[in-house]
Amino acid sequence: METQPEPRQSHSSLPSIFAIIGLLWYVVLWSISLLGCRTGRRRYRVRPRSPLATAPPDSIPGVSILRPLKGLDANLYENLESTFTQEYPKFEIILSVADEQDQALPIARDLISKYPSITARIIIGEEVVGVNPKVNNLIRSYREAAYDILWVIDSGVSVAPGTLARSVDLLESSTHTRPSKRRVALVHHVPFVSAPEGFLGSRIEEAFLNTNHAKMYLAINTVSIESCVVGKSNLYRRSDLERVNGSLKPRAHTESDDDQDCTYGLAAFGKFLAEDNMIASALWHELDLRHDLSCDVAYNAIGKMSLSDYVWRRVRWIRVRKHMILAATIMEPFTENLIASSIAAASLRYLFGISIWPFLVVHHAAWLWVDLDVYESLAGHPLPADRRWWFFTAWCLREFLALPIWFLAMLGNEVIWRGKKYEVLRAGEVKGRSDDGNHRGLSTRWRQLDSQYQPLPSTHS
Repeated sequence: METQPEPRQSHSSLPSIFAIIGLLWYVVLWSISLLGCRTGRRRYRVRPRSPLATAPPDSIPGVSILRPLKGLDANLYENLESTFTQEYPKFEIILSVADEQDQALPIARDLISKYPSITARIIIGEEVVGVNPKVNNLIRSYREAAYDILWVIDSGVSVAPGTLARSVDLLESSTHTRPSKRRVALVHHVPFVSAPEGFLGSRIEEAFLNTNHAKMYLAINTVSIESCVVGKSNLYRRSDLERVNGSLKPRAHTESDDDQDCTYGLAAFGKFLAEDNMIASALWHELDLRHDLSCDVAYNAIGKMSLSDYVWRRVRWIRVRKHMILAATIMEPFTENLIASSIAAASLRYLFGISIWPFLVVHHAAWLWVDLDVYESLAGHPLPADRRWWFFTAWCLREFLALPIWFLAMLGNEVIWRGKKYEVLRAGEVKGRSDDGNHRGLSTRWRQLDSQYQPLPSTHS
């Protein structure tokens, strides 16, 4: 008779274990969020001027700025002009287009005429080295660049005048540190966007990129346990890139006779859709080098993005990620606000009898406060009062859409990018598909979408 309560005790042990694991996971997520918030405050609220901005040209390394162009991106003139006005004494600009009929050419030529003191030129004609059109457009600029340090920056990005000097400062300073510390091979800039057009998808994209995405991006790069890079604006050395091939195998393990047929350098990444992420990962894993974040941001303004556009844009990159980092992609839903808070609420209720709804109210208020603090750090100012209602609405919609989008992305392998359909293969490689058009019967406008990013007016130096 005395042994009867034991089965009940054994039965309740498994839920207790899950509840404890759920609370521990919740603590980990809050630690990551607060780390991202702290990094934003420390790195972006003060942006000092680099001494390289006024250094003699012969005392600093030169930089080749590569900007691939295709069509008339919104505010393309201002985007490109932001590189002509960089406060750095020694750089060249190479603007590249795939064909002579590209509508971006008159703007590029106008800017070169406007700034005759800047070394700048245009390269017309792509070289096909893979399925990625951006790499095909860049390959000639990459080979003909005069300097070893390359700054590859998308045509939809606008940057502050001091960005280049501060970025080179980071890239070069690591060469003078103690030998035990890994050298910086790549400097990147966190995206910051606005949605002046007011379309629903644009608002949601703004709320996502400027809060949750930025927060996690900053935290992961602060911990630096793995490569995590968005390729809108990156600096790296061509001499480093020429030593990697995208295999992600340490260099010592790839030096064999079989590697004589391997392609190295930028051309090796033409088979990937997310070539920027793969370049960063290759420098990290193959050469055992690291990355660093500048205190600058890559400014964008989102144009006419519908709700459908937003959904399929997120689907596209989740499908690419799941073939590159499957385990992390599977864990993504558990990092989302609604899922994590629900797990924590259930765990607290089971272990301590804490009421669910008061906990959820406090949690979501605190989560939103942290997100807004990250926004303020990147923007340099609080969220404007006249935009708060729309921002809060978009923020909530983003939270509710996260899980359905993830499920949709996990169920397929096809993506549409720049009007063309691709199938994502292992390790993030892609192959083109001949059947273009709408995605599963839903209207998508990737070609238009890629031209909807416009620069924010920059008030930073």
